[in-house]
Amino acid sequence: MATGFDRRSFLRVAGTSLSIGALYSAFAPLAHGGDQMLARTLGELNGERPSPFSFVQLSDTHVGFDGPPDPLGTKAFEAAVGAINRLRRRPDLVIVTGDLTHDADSTDEHAKRYKLFKRIAGRIHAAQIKVVPGENDAALDGGAMFREFMGPAHYSFDHRGVHFIALDNVSTGRPAVGAEQLAWMKADLARFPLSAPIIVFTHRPLFDLKPQWEWFTSDGDQVMNLLAPYENVTVLYGHIHREHFRRQGSARMYAARSLIFAFPDPAAAGSRKPLPFDRAQPFKNLGLRIVSGKRGARDLRIEDVELTTSEYSGTVGMGQMLKHGRADAIEE
Repeated sequence: MATGFDRRSFLRVAGTSLSIGALYSAFAPLAHGGDQMLARTLGELNGERPSPFSFVQLSDTHVGFDGPPDPLGTKAFEAAVGAINRLRRRPDLVIVTGDLTHDADSTDEHAKRYKLFKRIAGRIHAAQIKVVPGENDAALDGGAMFREFMGPAHYSFDHRGVHFIALDNVSTGRPAVGAEQLAWMKADLARFPLSAPIIVFTHRPLFDLKPQWEWFTSDGDQVMNLLAPYENVTVLYGHIHREHFRRQGSARMYAARSLIFAFPDPAAAGSRKPLPFDRAQPFKNLGLRIVSGKRGARDLRIEDVELTTSEYSGTVGMGQMLKHGRADAIEE
């Protein structure tokens, strides 16, 4: 798939989707002979001028999930970490768009799941880990445990001339961002010129993808209205456990697939029943979108490649994967 970009576009997506997430390369054309006034402005605002970098999007690891339709627990997540560490060009950031853990009735059990998530994610070499909560992480306690283990549920930061905004659309116990966070976002955006590169990441889609399946954010249109004036906006989300792309105005929106199980195509399925586990292809519909591009390229290319058992080093056959797939022995 190829999509043209104008000369001010910053994000280049070109690489491999292994359905666990996505690796994006941000090629800032301003760093290579583009609009030098904007480059200087962004350098003053962010403390550094735009320069190329790459980052990975993972989503819906559901650490602690145990049972059908996926008996493998964290194995796809671990395979994703291994795939990232084998990349020739190491990403600067790894962004996880929610549902890091699967919810639990016991707070002690949920805490163990957060610890296991952090232990697996901690094996990723060099990259900074940036996360937002999903409803499994935060809906039951208003995000208290997420903040205890992972830090703020919404925040912003700048990286190599690009502004990132992490939005929480789950902690209220319903699919909403809320008035307080919207006011914060409006103030956060106000300091940037309209041509600045903005990357927003959140858990639920910010549009009505499938409301009857809870694939929406009730005030997502207000978020998109705040972003509408900006020329270079990318929105990353998860929750739907499948790859998806949507363009709305100048904004491009990408969903990363899950690392636990996949949901069906909402346009073709009558119910949100997870796709069944395939013993012959245990990572089917799971993977990682690895995105890279050539400096100065004007096109967006996404190549989709699924994970296979060969991506999980140290596994000897399906029996071993099933035997060790469950996360029922979690270290303190």
